[in-house]
Amino acid sequence: MSETGFSSVVSRRRCIRSALVLGAGLLAGLSLPHKGDAMPASRVYVYKGTDPARAVPALLERFGLEDFRTLSIGLKANANSADPFPASTSPETLHALVTALQGAGCGPITLAERSGMGTTRDVLDATRILSVCRELGVSVVDMDELGMDGYVHYEPVGCSWKQGFCLARVFAEAEAVVQTCCLKTHRFGGHFTMSLKNAVGAIAKHDPDTRYNYMRELHASPLQRLLIAEIGLAFRSDLILMDGRFAFTSGGPDKGELAAPELMFAASDPVAMDAVGVAVLRLLGTTPEVAEGAIFEQEQIHRAARLGLGATSPAGIELIPVNGEASGMVERIRKELG
Repeated sequence: MSETGFSSVVSRRRCIRSALVLGAGLLAGLSLPHKGDAMPASRVYVYKGTDPARAVPALLERFGLEDFRTLSIGLKANANSADPFPASTSPETLHALVTALQGAGCGPITLAERSGMGTTRDVLDATRILSVCRELGVSVVDMDELGMDGYVHYEPVGCSWKQGFCLARVFAEAEAVVQTCCLKTHRFGGHFTMSLKNAVGAIAKHDPDTRYNYMRELHASPLQRLLIAEIGLAFRSDLILMDGRFAFTSGGPDKGELAAPELMFAASDPVAMDAVGVAVLRLLGTTPEVAEGAIFEQEQIHRAARLGLGATSPAGIELIPVNGEASGMVERIRKELG
């Protein structure tokens, strides 16, 4: 696969290095809304059912795709390993998502992926993500094949990454970014892997110029969950579709204890989405790391909220059932959120 769907702008790091200027707010003194401030709630739409061909259009009709008309789309699925859903994106869900975007009149769609367990090309083939993209005319960027031209380097002020990180240029330059993630725990230190963690696959494994290994830093760091959240400073989410028809309640990301909550979600706020996902895992029975403490004290969620990436408390999340079957589960999730 080749670097299809976007053009190379410059050739060396010194020409493309970007610093996120976020002011002093990234540090402990980040200015968050004061109590009593009127802030719009982050909406999370919830559908209960097992058929993506029904669930996805119903969710996105409520979410609304009018703003995506004519926009170029950077698409991030979950292709960490060749294991089937919920370890990786369901091809049926991907098909329904792309079809809905194209039906809404979006511009060209480019999927960019990097696998953590196996060669990306083989993983995309085994999970049928590649075949869905070919069928629907979606361009595919295999991040294993990218040089520095294919990335934008970020060093966000006040963050924990020692040398910043390289985000695939597809996501830096797309007019809108869409991701579809799964609902599962993560046994290698992330604790859970949903929308925030899915962004790890949008950055390079290692620096194409210096060969510095970002994934070695991430997985060896006691700050792993903070590092995960900080990728969201560069990787935005204009639409998140989380497929929770099946979930791993322990283990993960490639295999684990399987549950069937039969839920799907749509939102644009990764903090709200992951908070809702953690609530669902708790309702199903999950690992001590995910089950203990307040949901907004989970390190991924807490750090992302402090960075201004989304909701800052359960009160900032509005859960909206899309079908009647979802109503009862929505009430249970609300109570679990606190």
